[in-house]
Amino acid sequence: QVQLVESGGDLVQPGGSLRLSCEVSGSNLDKYWVSWFRQAPGMEREFAAAIKWSSQDTHYGDSVKARFTVSRDSAGNTVYLQMNSLKPEDAAVYYCAARQDRRLAITPPLYPYWGRGTQVTVSS
Repeated sequence: QVQLVESGGDLVQPGGSLRLSCEVSGSNLDKYWVSWFRQAPGMEREFAAAIKWSSQDTHYGDSVKARFTVSRDSAGNTVYLQMNSLKPEDAAVYYCAARQDRRLAITPPLYPYWGRGTQVTVSS
């Protein structure tokens, strides 16, 4: 069983930056991928970024590549999503999710554990 709690969502201007946090608790975390998804109103939930807990390998969705960075606090149990050069189309509820598997997955139904989300609004 894994619990995830997101924080850090806010209103930010286009071109600005924001850092989201995901506090992760549970056992055997070394076997997990922790991913960030986002969902805008009326849209499907979209993969943004993922990090493998043990190796800290990272992967990104095409829409955020080169602007977002996912990382893990090695001393604790926090996963971060640093978001730079934000655009209005980045506005969404951002969710943290976890999956126990060697392989990366970018499809939401393959993730059994989810946080409740944090709202990011990008507007001038």
